[in-house]
Amino acid sequence: MRWVKSIVMIALCGAASGQERFARLALDCVHKEYPNKIAHAMNSDADARPPRELTPAFYGCYDWHSCVHGHWLLARLTRLHPDAPYAAGARAALARSLTESNIAGEVAYLNAAGRQTFERPYGLAWLLQLAAELREWDDPPARIWAAALRPLENAAVARVSAWLPKLQFPIRTGEHNNTAFSLGLMLDYARGAGNQAFANLIEQRARAYYLHDKACPVAYEPSGEDFLSPCLAEADLMRRVLPPAEFAAWFRAFLPSAAFEPTRVSDVTDGKLYHLAGLNLSRAWMLEGIASALSKTQRRAGLLALAGKLKQAGLQAIQAAHYEGGHWLGTFAVYLETRRGLR
Repeated sequence: MRWVKSIVMIALCGAASGQERFARLALDCVHKEYPNKIAHAMNSDADARPPRELTPAFYGCYDWHSCVHGHWLLARLTRLHPDAPYAAGARAALARSLTESNIAGEVAYLNAAGRQTFERPYGLAWLLQLAAELREWDDPPARIWAAALRPLENAAVARVSAWLPKLQFPIRTGEHNNTAFSLGLMLDYARGAGNQAFANLIEQRARAYYLHDKACPVAYEPSGEDFLSPCLAEADLMRRVLPPAEFAAWFRAFLPSAAFEPTRVSDVTDGKLYHLAGLNLSRAWMLEGIASALSKTQRRAGLLALAGKLKQAGLQAIQAAHYEGGHWLGTFAVYLETRRGLR
């Protein structure tokens, strides 16, 4: 039995080492203002300001959504491992960002004229995941941060609630605009927050968009800059929406087979090409999510084996030396390794 214990200890030590590495990636970037990619509607000369003034809570990590989910990463790991070496630094970073005045600045920015599409849906979905993480954290400072974040959380829910009834068709790309991926994150948030009206809206739109889909063209994946699988993102959403028996039947018709090979990054200095490293990670957690809704006789073992293969490739591709991927890939690794989407 000694060798079994040794293997377990090695696995635990490896996981702890990985968590510290991913926490450090986030700590190194959540308040790193430059380089920065700003994509916003300017209404006057006054909008030509540095990122820290435009969005005072989430101005680091190259872009707004990466900064948001970098904060989520810190909250997630510290909630799960409050005594970890990185926990004190993570708490300090969260306290620095999540203040009432900073969030008021974020709300003002989001609600300004011409910004109806700002970070919709991807960044807003991660913002709601951050809110969910803080809500679930039984910790006095976390409750303060959650309360401070609530005006922006409410603004995000209002923005998405106004948009979804008008969105006639789903967006099926493998990048930020993908509807299914963000709806999955948002549905988990809505259920955790007890926001039944928001959950009902997401479920209704998911059924309208995807219920009658069949034979997803998985052979067309991936596109050259994908970090999401359109087919798997849709299935991972629908396993949240449909009862198990109905989902199993839907999934058989939607994706009769799945045989993804790990993707390789040809140039780690090209941020768009680096997306393919994240694709391995997101495919892995989506396969695990899909498998969780299937019985053991329904392709489950094969899907989980494929998820493990993709996970290994994805984790090996994360390199802190390359900011093009380091500023966001840690989040995908933590979401996968902590099984956030699995309840």
